[in-house]
Amino acid sequence: MDWTRYRFRDLWTLPAPPARVYEALERAEDYPRWWRQVREVNRVDSATGVIRIRSFLPYDITFTAREVRRDAAAGVLEIAMTGDIDGWARWTVTAHGSGTLARYDQEVRVDKPLLRRFAVPGRPAFRLNHALMMRAGRRGLAAYLEAV
Repeated sequence: MDWTRYRFRDLWTLPAPPARVYEALERAEDYPRWWRQVREVNRVDSATGVIRIRSFLPYDITFTAREVRRDAAAGVLEIAMTGDIDGWARWTVTAHGSGTLARYDQEVRVDKPLLRRFAVPGRPAFRLNHALMMRAGRRGLAAYLEAV
């Protein structure tokens, strides 16, 4: 097993229509407004940006995100990532009752030297760090959607 590879799936139920959720998720430069762990998003061009995140553990992860797919009709946003983490991430937004289900899938390899060094003993903490970040993101987006 390669201890530097991760696969995540998170499901967010949100009290807003799918079109509103999709619009919020496609504006990555606004993530720091509602997702405190997304510290910085700097656009490079219309399809690329540099993102810096930091959750509860004391390290930043910085990566370049390049848009691979933006399909509003299918509710899909997908990026390729290079930098401290390499891989891809995808949002899939669908109707769910009177609201929305936002599914987040991610497959990455950690390339940040510190995280590679602690790949085996740190894996449970890294996974918990991701889970806490995603929980905060769902809460932040729900509050943002209610306020807008």
